[in-house]
Amino acid sequence: MNPLRQKIEQEIRERGPIPFSRYMELCLYDSELGYYSRNAEQFGKAGDFYTSSDVHAVFGRLLARQFEEMWRALGSPQQIDLLELGPGRGLFAHDVLDWSEKKFPDFFRALRYILVESSPALRQRIKETLVRHLESGKAWCEPEVFSREKVGKGTTSVVPKQAPKDRALAPEVPVIVFANEFFDALPVEIVSAKGSLRVDTRDGRFIESWVHPSPEELEFLDRYSVHPEADERLEAPLAAQQFMDRVAASIQCGFLLAIDYGYTREEQLAGRHRGTLKALRQHSLSGSPFEAPGEQDITADVNFTALAAAAEKHGMQTQKLITQSQFLMGIGEANQFADAFEECRLPQERAKVALQLKHLVTPAGMGESFQVLIASKGVQQERVESLSGLTFGRSR
Repeated sequence: MNPLRQKIEQEIRERGPIPFSRYMELCLYDSELGYYSRNAEQFGKAGDFYTSSDVHAVFGRLLARQFEEMWRALGSPQQIDLLELGPGRGLFAHDVLDWSEKKFPDFFRALRYILVESSPALRQRIKETLVRHLESGKAWCEPEVFSREKVGKGTTSVVPKQAPKDRALAPEVPVIVFANEFFDALPVEIVSAKGSLRVDTRDGRFIESWVHPSPEELEFLDRYSVHPEADERLEAPLAAQQFMDRVAASIQCGFLLAIDYGYTREEQLAGRHRGTLKALRQHSLSGSPFEAPGEQDITADVNFTALAAAAEKHGMQTQKLITQSQFLMGIGEANQFADAFEECRLPQERAKVALQLKHLVTPAGMGESFQVLIASKGVQQERVESLSGLTFGRSR
């Protein structure tokens, strides 16, 4: 029998039906049996999903160029921290560090790269991927520690025990917080016209029950989402909201850059992105999130309206949401994507890279399905607006 299923059933017997967010937390983040904790083989084209960094190194190279611009927008400080949330195997960090070292030596000297990764298996892979930068002290990796906090009657949510920036560093050090496909993997509450979802067990299988939504869930729907219609289920991502709240509060000066698939409240009001929870195995949709706990990914689209509001609450200035296509095209068009083609010597190599680049920027690939949220604090607005990632399509 699935050992994680047994563990979840035991918790339900001891505590009663659990919120869906708790079920999702155990499936993804249980320290021994969770999907992200067991091994690192679910990443990449042979696994269950892949990120932009699995497509080609150009993603990290383009972002290195953008990070360097952000550093200059901050006045080229002698030290800057780049904090990556959920870095997976460290491929993106590897590409950013190597390209910065080669192309932006002044930025590289100022840079300290911190990878915040909860999975022991992935932290081990990071040690292998970034051995040179870790040994030099240019990069280091620390676990992300979750705790469960009561956020309402009968509802608990997964939040970091400490904001990622709560390290023994001088608060005046500027920071860039980067989150690529991070918020979509945080546990969510599920609400319907029946109430808030609870997971129970009967005869060796999981069953659903419903309780009255918590005040926090109702407030979230009122402010940032919509209320479910009959036979409709929506997500209330309270954990993502709390996480962004703490991250934004910890940034005294710097940027936040989040890339994910998601939506705005306006899109929900128009009838789109209503009920986005899905389970994935080997790039295919699974039948149910209750199948094979710990052996499949569970994810939900990101509510960018809510995330932007959490950032703004702490004095951050948010930019209009743009697509990954617009963002990468803006960074790459100035030098015609030389970052991608520099090492190509043969026509067939250029053709292969062109296809990989196309996957990152075109609607048929990742370009239109992924959104980019940029927020800043302590940076002149005109400097933020002049970032190349925000200038695609503008007259120059």
